[in-house]
Amino acid sequence: MLKNSREIKRCAWVTEDPIYIDYHDNEWGRPIYDDHLLFEFLILEGAQAGLSWLTILKRRENYRKAFANFDPKIIALYKQPKIEKILLNPGIIRNRLKVESTVINAKAYLNLIDSGESFSDYIWNFVDGKQINNHIKTIKDIPSENDISKKMSKELKKLGFKFIGGTICYAFMQAVGLVNDHTKDCFCFSNIKEK
Repeated sequence: MLKNSREIKRCAWVTEDPIYIDYHDNEWGRPIYDDHLLFEFLILEGAQAGLSWLTILKRRENYRKAFANFDPKIIALYKQPKIEKILLNPGIIRNRLKVESTVINAKAYLNLIDSGESFSDYIWNFVDGKQINNHIKTIKDIPSENDISKKMSKELKKLGFKFIGGTICYAFMQAVGLVNDHTKDCFCFSNIKEK
């Protein structure tokens, strides 16, 4: 992890919080091809809807514990008593629709995998397998959604996924590196490595 220092230029949205700095420097915008980690980010982005990303990052370990380290095979088996127990957990965002959508999304994810396609291939097909570098000048230039995220949302909904609108899909695309939205003055902009 790079130390937070005044000499290092980061995206303007990064606070002084070490969790945020570590996330920005080592995860955000870096291409992810691992099915399991992509699923984790999809769930976390849905949990984040209407909240700050830092709020979710600070609860990430609690989410991993509550949702079996984001193992979709286990989550898909959760019944109502397990959901009610999770809703009592103060370490996560206790929103019933978000928690229930996690179980629904695990089932949709497994159906996709059972069809013979990896989740990574499915997600990366939306950008033809190559990260899009948006050459963002300032954070004001970062869109909240685009045509690709709207298409992704529509297609994921057809597969049964929930809590997956165009804005959530765009935030997901940023997080997992389908797009590189680091601002051009950020040290990460040219430091992102693709497959």
